[in-house]
Amino acid sequence: MSQPVLQSKSLKRKSSNSEFMRSVLKNKALYLMILPGFLYFVIFKYIPMGGLVIAFQNYKPYEGILGSEWVGFAHFERLFTDPMFFTILSNTLILFFMNILIYFPVPIILALMLNELRHQFFKRFIQTLVYVPHFMSWVIIVSISFVLLSMDRGLINELFVMMGFEKVNFLMSSEWFRPMYILQVIWREAGWGTIIYLAAMAAIDPQLYEASRMDGAGRFRQIWHITLPSIRSVIVVLLLLKIGDVLELGFEHIFLLLNAMNREVGEIFDTFVYTAGLEQGQFSYSAAVGFFKSLVGLILVMTANYLAKKFGEEGIY
Repeated sequence: MSQPVLQSKSLKRKSSNSEFMRSVLKNKALYLMILPGFLYFVIFKYIPMGGLVIAFQNYKPYEGILGSEWVGFAHFERLFTDPMFFTILSNTLILFFMNILIYFPVPIILALMLNELRHQFFKRFIQTLVYVPHFMSWVIIVSISFVLLSMDRGLINELFVMMGFEKVNFLMSSEWFRPMYILQVIWREAGWGTIIYLAAMAAIDPQLYEASRMDGAGRFRQIWHITLPSIRSVIVVLLLLKIGDVLELGFEHIFLLLNAMNREVGEIFDTFVYTAGLEQGQFSYSAAVGFFKSLVGLILVMTANYLAKKFGEEGIY
């Protein structure tokens, strides 16, 4: 390559670097706002990825990563041949699809209902009421559920007795584990999930609604033909992000609900990793399970994003 061409590329590189620095200095307040979130992902998400190497080792803490024996895919073979694997996988997938089919539409419906309220004080009161559970930990949510559903003087069972029905052992029943789980998810997260949808609805041009009213469209037709199409891209992006958590249902919530009577339908990868990794000290095996979860989530997000773009949606990248 000739000297003038090299000099030209070097000048372009320097020019782009100087432009970037000028942009940073000009928007330093914005970059400072981004910095905490950026550091969070670097420190707690990207740097720990280096520890995934122990999934291919027989890791021993006193020998460290460099001194531990390399075993290749032995832990993955053990995972896929474990008799519990398909039980855990099916439990995780069932709860995930319950989240997608039952929980995911609830914030959309709730946001549509809130958007139709015209009395501002009443609207803000309802919004606050449905947001509050999000700020309570899963420990509080599950504890309240235990008080309500307990066999011993639980409010729900006391009402059943008053109406002439028998008591139901919700907390120790494998049949009630999944309904109880999804209802708690809706109770805690549905209100908080409406925030993005309400923000998207606020950006819709009011003239569209005025024109539709002049054409004789009622509120349901306005919702169907204006509101939902206008927030469709937001729904698609949030759905894609939700698909990435296909095997990541949250450890704390499930762990608090688990007991000996419902473990068969409630054991998921998150609780399995806790049992194998922390209680039994099988660090490499639990790392292999976590690696498998992350890989499945990555493949599903990329596939769903590709399909979304094929159908004309924006996607997440």
